[in-house]
Amino acid sequence: MSKVNNQKIIKDMEQQAGTLDSENSVNNKSIRSVLQIVKSETTQDGEGVTLNRSFPNNYISEFDPFLLLDEIGPMHIKPGKQKGFPNHPHRGFETVTYLLEGKFEHRDSQGHAGTISAGDVQWMTAGSGVIHSEMPEKEFSKNGGKLHGFQLWVNLPKSNKMMKPRYQEIPHLKIPTETTKDGNVIVKIIAGESLDGKAVIDTITPIMYLHFKLEPGATIIQSIPKEYNVFAYIIKGKGVFEQGNNNSIVERGNLVIFDRDGKSVYVQAVKDSKVPLELLLIGGVPLREPIARYGPFVMNTQQEIYQAIEDYRNGKLG
Repeated sequence: MSKVNNQKIIKDMEQQAGTLDSENSVNNKSIRSVLQIVKSETTQDGEGVTLNRSFPNNYISEFDPFLLLDEIGPMHIKPGKQKGFPNHPHRGFETVTYLLEGKFEHRDSQGHAGTISAGDVQWMTAGSGVIHSEMPEKEFSKNGGKLHGFQLWVNLPKSNKMMKPRYQEIPHLKIPTETTKDGNVIVKIIAGESLDGKAVIDTITPIMYLHFKLEPGATIIQSIPKEYNVFAYIIKGKGVFEQGNNNSIVERGNLVIFDRDGKSVYVQAVKDSKVPLELLLIGGVPLREPIARYGPFVMNTQQEIYQAIEDYRNGKLG
């Protein structure tokens, strides 16, 4: 991480045309500061799928209302060498799969099946429980190719943990995309709002899930509801974020956690970078409820976890 002059950044922000939060004056108090920067940890899951896991880890168990963030790959799958996630159960939360490259097939114990490709999103509400698999699509597996995407786990409130499972599969052409007037900032709106766009996804807990692409030197000021917990994940390039009286340059593979003070988040793509800055900006209303979790089950009490395990063993889950 490198330090840059805070006053210069603020001046740049004030002069920047086409910011995302033009209604608000830019000052130190309106911008959320970086609270923590966490390097994702490389691990494997499923059939040897390479993951960059931001949390849970030794530093963060969860980030209410979020339970997990995995970057899938990027990895190259050799022809015929299928790597994915065979049958496994879920109860008590939602999984959000956002694919950047490759193709995945989904099947579950309730007879649902589908395929998502590059740019598509699957928002699965496991609720009372499903057993499902996520595997590379047959032709993609046969021919091989690059696999890259994200999976986010979103906790469900107590009142919804045993709801009927549901799916929202949104192809990339139906995901709203907005661009600033100068063309230097593009945002895909998976959940929430940005610029003049609003997501088509229906979320149980109020959530924002934005995928930004900034040309070198471009800036964004994104409005944030005051009650949201918010983080960013750097996919590509380098971003400048306010951190106290200074600023930090954060590179790909890092999670940026913001404090709760302020009504917007400021980001600048490093000017001398050879590639655009790409990042996910994700936030949501914290549930502030007890969490009991065991692998693919997330409930409020340990007794509910025992019941989920028992239901799974007896074939009653999903």
